Amino acid sequence: MQKIDEPRLEQELAYRFEYLAGFMEFGEDDIATIHGAAGALAPVVPQLVDAVYDKLAQYDSTWRHFVPRQAGFEGELADSVETLKMTDEVIQFRKQHLGRYLEALVTRPYDGKMVGYLDRVGAMHTSAEGSKELDVPLVQMNALMGFVSDAIIATICSLGLDATAQTCTLRAFNKLLWLQNDLINRHYQR
Repeated sequence: MQKIDEPRLEQELAYRFEYLAGFMEFGEDDIATIHGAAGALAPVVPQLVDAVYDKLAQYDSTWRHFVPRQAGFEGELADSVETLKMTDEVIQFRKQHLGRYLEALVTRPYDGKMVGYLDRVGAMHTSAEGSKELDVPLVQMNALMGFVSDAIIATICSLGLDATAQTCTLRAFNKLLWLQNDLINRHYQR
């Protein structure tokens, strides 16, 4: 039986990630599978990004988060959720961020820098670490992660992989997205 320092799970990101990855059995084979999917997934990243933003635009509860000033965005903003359009600069700016995130998932090594990056994805959606004007409720983050997970699953299922490769790829991404979800949720417990 492994001894886990539970308070340390809340204090040290690397320890937390190592524990979760070990518990879920997310390892080198999963990382190799995810990296191996890069060639097949890269061409469909723009469609995945568009699908995510089409979904976000369907609900005022998610679309409203693009009206306040975003960290790093200097352009013009819409006056309200009703006037915010898919073609607005802020949406294009955020779409680029999502595209880079999806690319990072399938190309970057899963080292300390990547774990820090995954953790910042969670933190940046809160007012504590992102824009002071932006505070995305956890329910909206969970809805987004559920949609992204389903979109990735649907994409993997459409690639025409043999049954073994498809199963390995689905399982690897499932574990990764659960790890990401934990690194989002932890920023809402403070």
